[in-house]
Amino acid sequence: MKLHNAIIALSAITCATAFASSPDPLQAYPAAEAGFVRKVIQLPKVKNPELYRVQLLAGKMMEVDCNQTRLAGELKEETVQGWGYNYWVLPEVKSGISTMMACNPKEAKKSAFVAVYSEKLYRYNAKLPVVVYVPEGIELRYRIFSAKEKTQMAMDK
Repeated sequence: MKLHNAIIALSAITCATAFASSPDPLQAYPAAEAGFVRKVIQLPKVKNPELYRVQLLAGKMMEVDCNQTRLAGELKEETVQGWGYNYWVLPEVKSGISTMMACNPKEAKKSAFVAVYSEKLYRYNAKLPVVVYVPEGIELRYRIFSAKEKTQMAMDK
């Protein structure tokens, strides 16, 4: 029985080492389907990853005026079968919402990044790449948010 457990443990270590040292860390993730591009973010290692979150911003450069403009779409979380790794797919991007302020007619339109609206923050994990599939022509940008380690006490009232 001990020999059997040792063989299983050695096999698991060999598989994990082979994947970790693989020249292509994305081998577990599916290739992008026609009309889509696979975007990859490798997050830097941090001391306390539980204090960090990532915001994914899919969008494109557009001519905009003084109004706030957003695109519409929804990132859907998927799992790599057999591996358990998460990745995200943005199935489509539609024209979204815009405020309706009267802009100064003397102000020229400007080119700006317009993102698919989302306030969602994702778990920070520097051990695996963040893999997102977006339609061709869509950029992927991201922000990293961090919290202070010190917490504050809520008051009884």
